[in-house]
Amino acid sequence: MKGLLARMVGASLLRAHTFEEVEADPRSLGQACLVVALACAAIALASWVQGREAGLSERRLAFQVMAAGLLPALGWLVGSALAYMVGASFLRGAHTATDYREVLRTTGFALAPGILRAFAWLPPSALGLGIDLVATLWMLVAGVVAVRQALDFGTGAAIGTCLCAAVLLWLLVWGLSVAPLPF
Repeated sequence: MKGLLARMVGASLLRAHTFEEVEADPRSLGQACLVVALACAAIALASWVQGREAGLSERRLAFQVMAAGLLPALGWLVGSALAYMVGASFLRGAHTATDYREVLRTTGFALAPGILRAFAWLPPSALGLGIDLVATLWMLVAGVVAVRQALDFGTGAAIGTCLCAAVLLWLLVWGLSVAPLPF
């Protein structure tokens, strides 16, 4: 099951074995980056279609597509770092033995269901919103499984780790948004 597509399907089906395989394979970081890039491209595409349909100006549309496309990648990098720090430090279990790259690999594959977000533009708007919501929730559940497997502890600790990482990420974004500009 070393193929990219097989790993994406396994991760999407929440198979613990797939996440363990990715965790143990240092060469799979490139594949994880590709999965994240595909998820980013999917939401960027949906954002572009929605912006075109809404009649946004070219500059506004370019900004919207860029922001929509970069946010999942930034969330992956920073969220994985925070999950690693919380899980490997504060919620460390007896069997926890991991590093940041292992968490990156597993959480990268957890974004595989995000490729469905390419269809978030489908009319009627409730359908597109539903697709986006289902894909987002699916990625969150896959993220918990990914963290659980990467940090080698139970589901409760994985949920706690993900919640703590999410709160820390929110505080970081909030703090940056209210920080005074240096000029």
